[in-house]
Amino acid sequence: MAAILLQASGGGIGGLLFLFLPMFIIMYLLVILPQSRQRKKTQQMLSTLKTGDKVVTNGGIYGTISGIDGDSLILKISNEPQVKIRIARAAITQVEAPEDAK
Repeated sequence: MAAILLQASGGGIGGLLFLFLPMFIIMYLLVILPQSRQRKKTQQMLSTLKTGDKVVTNGGIYGTISGIDGDSLILKISNEPQVKIRIARAAITQVEAPEDAK
C-alpha cells in the first residue's frame, strides 16, 4: 500500500523538471536571446566606427567623429574647429544615417 502511495504522489525531481524546463525555455526566448542579439549588434556598430561618422552619445550629444584613439573618440560637436571632446567608444549609442541614404 505504501509503495502505491509513493508512486501515486509522483513528483520529486521529475515533476520539478517538467515545471521549470518550460519556464526556462520561455525566459531564454523572451529575454536572453534578444539581449544577446542586441549586444552583438551594438558591438558590431562600435567596431565599425570611422572618422566622419555622425553619432549620438548616451548623454544625447550629437557630433561627428574627427579622430579615433583606441577606446576613445574625438568628437566634433560644433562648426567651430576647436570645439571637440574626447569620449569613450562605449558611450556611442547610435550612428546617424548619411544624408544621401535618407
